[in-house]
Amino acid sequence: MVSFEQLTGFGIAALILIAIPGPSVVFTIGRALAYGRAAALATVVGNSFGLLCIVVLVAAGLGVVVEESIEVYTVLKLLGAAYLVWLGVQAFRHRKDFRMSAGDGVHPGSLSALRAARQGFVVGVTNPKAFMILGAVLPQFVDRSAGQIPLQMLLLGLLAFGIGLVSDSLWALIASQLREWFARSDRRGEAVGAVGGLSMIGLGVGLAVSGEPR
Repeated sequence: MVSFEQLTGFGIAALILIAIPGPSVVFTIGRALAYGRAAALATVVGNSFGLLCIVVLVAAGLGVVVEESIEVYTVLKLLGAAYLVWLGVQAFRHRKDFRMSAGDGVHPGSLSALRAARQGFVVGVTNPKAFMILGAVLPQFVDRSAGQIPLQMLLLGLLAFGIGLVSDSLWALIASQLREWFARSDRRGEAVGAVGGLSMIGLGVGLAVSGEPR
């Protein structure tokens, strides 16, 4: 079973890796700016469960395959990048709809929680960097003498899932507060939609042109 020392060591490493803004954080901020707090938090939930799928796959041995196969890495990278760009283009095209009503804060361009969670899941599960990080970091905290290595990796991965859920949620709340300030005027609201869309497009392009794993 996993010891306290393993949980503490991996927890610190995972917190450092997850808290630093990366694909999930940038995507979450973009959704918060473009669609608001509810959609951003739903995106975080979906994205986190995408990470959970990666944890299960890595624990089952897929992390080694991805780490050693440039082809698998490239396919995942390009699929995730294309989806991010498509979402960003949609947000930018409909940027004039990103205006909050004076009464309840709901605007015509709002995104349903289910759809936001589904899109967040796709982005999370196609994030090759998550495969690489988990595939490279998890084995370092496994006690091979204790046996049940897949179970150890799964339990440690669940810790990363929890840390990511909390961290990304905080980013979503902070970014959504900035969005509400921008959205007090029509011009600011349109700018928010543009910034949110462009940030997702930029993230997708950056992911597509990122280098191969070393």
